[in-house]
Amino acid sequence: MSQVLIPFDTSVAELLGDSPEQIERSAQEIVVLDLYRRHEISVGRAAEILGLDLLSFIRWSGARGVPYFDFDEEDWEQELRGIAKD
Repeated sequence: MSQVLIPFDTSVAELLGDSPEQIERSAQEIVVLDLYRRHEISVGRAAEILGLDLLSFIRWSGARGVPYFDFDEEDWEQELRGIAKD
């Protein structure tokens, strides 16, 4: 595992946690969540990095505003056409 030193203003670090371990975990969660949101990593890889099972990660990310189903209007229309054919 790589380690990167990221300087934070004290007031920001305090928002991330009370201990160095909590701050590190919070920062890791933020980075992984953003990579998942941008489709840089899969849901399975994101869950693995954070040590969560797949369903727990899906629930956790959804609670933070990153839904598992990330369809745009065209995706929804395609889904509806597929349903209509059945």
